[in-house]
Amino acid sequence: MPIRTRGTRTTYRSLVLAASAALMAVSLAPAHAQPAPGTDRGDADRRESRPIHSYEKAIRESVWVDIRLDGDGDGRSDRVAVDIVRPSEPVHRGQKIPVIMDASPYYACCGRGNETQRKTYDAAGRPVQIPLYYDNYFVPRGYAFAAVDLSGTNRSDGCVDIGGRQDIQSAKAVVDWLNGRAAGYTSRTGSKLSSAGWSTGDTAMIGKSFDGAIANGVAATGVEGLKTIVPIGALSSWYDYYFAKGAPLFDSGPDWLAENIESPAAREPCRAVKKRLVDDAPRTGDHTRLWDERDYVRAAHKVKASVFAVHGMQDLNVRGKHFGQWWDALAAQGVERKVWLSQVGHVDPFDFRRAKWVKTLHRWFDHHLLGYDNGIDDEPMADIERAPDQWTTDRHWPPRSTRVTTLRPGPGARPGVGTLSQRPARPGARETFTDDRTQHEIDWAAAVDRPTPAKVGFISRPLSRPLRLSGSGTVTVTATPTTTSAHLTAVLVDLGPDVIRDYAAAGEGITTLPQRSCWGASTSGDSACFQETIARTKAVEQTVFSRGWADLGHHASPGRERPLTPGKPHTITLDLHAADHVVPAGHRLALIIAGTDRHLIEPPATTPTLTLDLARTFARLPIVGGSRAFERATRGPVLAPTTSPTRPDAVAGPRAVRPIPGASR
Repeated sequence: MPIRTRGTRTTYRSLVLAASAALMAVSLAPAHAQPAPGTDRGDADRRESRPIHSYEKAIRESVWVDIRLDGDGDGRSDRVAVDIVRPSEPVHRGQKIPVIMDASPYYACCGRGNETQRKTYDAAGRPVQIPLYYDNYFVPRGYAFAAVDLSGTNRSDGCVDIGGRQDIQSAKAVVDWLNGRAAGYTSRTGSKLSSAGWSTGDTAMIGKSFDGAIANGVAATGVEGLKTIVPIGALSSWYDYYFAKGAPLFDSGPDWLAENIESPAAREPCRAVKKRLVDDAPRTGDHTRLWDERDYVRAAHKVKASVFAVHGMQDLNVRGKHFGQWWDALAAQGVERKVWLSQVGHVDPFDFRRAKWVKTLHRWFDHHLLGYDNGIDDEPMADIERAPDQWTTDRHWPPRSTRVTTLRPGPGARPGVGTLSQRPARPGARETFTDDRTQHEIDWAAAVDRPTPAKVGFISRPLSRPLRLSGSGTVTVTATPTTTSAHLTAVLVDLGPDVIRDYAAAGEGITTLPQRSCWGASTSGDSACFQETIARTKAVEQTVFSRGWADLGHHASPGRERPLTPGKPHTITLDLHAADHVVPAGHRLALIIAGTDRHLIEPPATTPTLTLDLARTFARLPIVGGSRAFERATRGPVLAPTTSPTRPDAVAGPRAVRPIPGASR
């Protein structure tokens, strides 16, 4: 169990003494209490690695690995810095150990985790503080932890290239070094080699957001030795971070991000790299070769590692499409997978389900890196947060009874307020709205039952039984614009009272508390104690649970924007973000179609009015039980809602997000 402390007055010295005493006590246990990695696994006490190694006496070292690329053009191969913490006892026993790795561009510029930790070093340049808890918790349990500075950041050579070849090679080369296939050195410029002979070569990669994207990208190379990855709120395609079917999601591109995370030493020699990030990533949203290199989904067939993915279903920084398309591609290849889907935004599971997360992650690494037969591979595939801190599990995800079901909008008694059913609209049925860049999805949802000029809404009848949607969907829109440019948004809304995590507030669904709990061992320079959190909740009248966007000018091809012909219909399909949501009995399901979703996509150059052809507009949604489930839920007597919170309201509208994935909330 973690050590709990009140407030911030408990000193690190007292924590260090307590942790050291505990480790000494454990170290006096008989040698057979914990087996060495790779030994016989038959005994019951070998189902979990235990903290028998001294964290205080751990080896702390830095290695510079040759990545065999010259990104900064200085005529020599770049080296990336790898700061390593590993237990000293296995070295004395001649035992080799596996490695957990977090490769990140944020160790110096922006910090990691809820408390924005950065790496620190002593006067000799040896690592002192490694951000997050991975080293504190896992090193005493017989793992090494490696914190890799991506090329062009902190103490590494080379240039940041935002998920491209240099970034991926920065981490892949370290996996190669751990397996004896790449050269490592004891300094950034020296010639003294450093061997990883202490390692089994078996490696796990973990990380949130940008770090998780690197884990995905390295797995997509098929590198030998990478046994598992744990991508948390991670990107799977960098195009989809900056654009949605051509619609820009931010007012800047990857060059801006590179400028903000690169080390001062990289700025001048890396100007050419940043220029390519401008020239080859046009703000038109055209899909160029630069984005092909940064699309890990297209290389999912190379993945050999198992994948434990975590994503917030209300993540408006790294949107749910990243998880959904990656998951589907891995499933098609039969990759071993596990997933947690929460109601939070861009938040690490350590900060919304801490005790369960650390225990589960521990068992996952024990199984995949130490080979322990602890049963985690036989457990349900998915954990889903249904309400704040209330979780369910699924043996398979999406459930095997899920079927893509076509739902169709129809006209209603009032303009802009229509129906949603399986019945096709009659030919010639139309609805019209005008793009209003001052409104967003929460505004639309709050007014879905009444005509407003900025959106059209289509609503099911009240449900007689719960309806579950699980997975990724699409909305195909046929629209006639009045101008030469137009952006589109489609959102799915659960209309009915509920209590949800307040994902739109600061913290994105959590509140950070002053008291701390400790997860592993500490030293005077690296504490294992972190501030605790609780769920931040809100009573609401309606919940937007999936969304998607597109630039109508990319209707013919994702690779090229074309001016629209006013008065001519154009058809495009919007990708809805992966979600798992149950619309309770008594609630209604709504599909809203509108223009600019403020703070989530940028507005078009013009202000169009769009007329939808309802007969050629439809949604294809992943419904558990398929069309029969929808039919049953939308007929028969209407039951009372499953929840009825007091003072229902709406979450705040989306906030502007800095285009720095994972650096801060």
